[in-house]
Amino acid sequence: MKISLRQLEVFAAVASHAQVTRAAQAVAMSQAAASMALADLEGQLGTPLFNRQGRQWQLTDSGREILPLAREVLDRVGDIEAVAQTRGAAFDIHLGASVTIGNHLLPELIVDLNRRYPASHIQVSRHNTEQVVARLLTFQIDLGFIEGPVNDPHIACFPWRRDELQVFAAPDHPLVDRQVSVEDLRSVGWVCRESGSGTREHFDRAMAESSIAPRIVLELEQPEAVRQCVRLGLGLGCLSLLELRDAFQAGWLVPLATPFLNLSRQLRIALHAQKHRTRGIQAVLDLCQSET
Repeated sequence: MKISLRQLEVFAAVASHAQVTRAAQAVAMSQAAASMALADLEGQLGTPLFNRQGRQWQLTDSGREILPLAREVLDRVGDIEAVAQTRGAAFDIHLGASVTIGNHLLPELIVDLNRRYPASHIQVSRHNTEQVVARLLTFQIDLGFIEGPVNDPHIACFPWRRDELQVFAAPDHPLVDRQVSVEDLRSVGWVCRESGSGTREHFDRAMAESSIAPRIVLELEQPEAVRQCVRLGLGLGCLSLLELRDAFQAGWLVPLATPFLNLSRQLRIALHAQKHRTRGIQAVLDLCQSET
């Protein structure tokens, strides 16, 4: 059996993109050549790797089992090339981060990485926690920085930093400058992050622990949109303090004291449990460990 790296590259790309057209573009091949490489690989292995459902290609059980092995081969080849070309002083890595982390914590980390490994190529994608995990599962990203817990056995998580959510309002909101009660939070409207975000998951959990069923009037994907809607009086909000400090200092948003809510949370680093720890991954993990 002679499996080629090109065949494994096409297989991994199709698994990431769930279709041949985009996968072929990602590996700089024609669609016909990519389809032929994948067909040759399946022929050599004697098993289909995908179920074809129209234009969408879903991994078979064999495909799901083989994918992490194929990714490891490709990652190790990348390490070999990095050592040969740069003596280990550079690497390629694709990071995924939830929105708050990507906006406020990851830039400092990337700058530090760039200073230590100036020849490296670091790519960052911002998504909510649920989307970051989905991309880790299909090996579209190497490492994820997330705000919420993960219960998938295929994902390994490491504690990184602590964070605090904060309930807030417009300066002229009736709850400002008074003691806020549980009943107050039941009766007001809320502007929240969308389902699937780590912020929303922790907000929902904190509310449930205090027996509060919040009346959500609007869900938004971007923290800045939440801040602006709260500023305009649409309701209360609850975001990370990282997203709110500048608005509190400027006075156009006001924190509300809610000591009865557990709004402290753990930020985590996540990766596929079967992901080969490339030189880039290990460099990021080492740097994050030194930070903590």
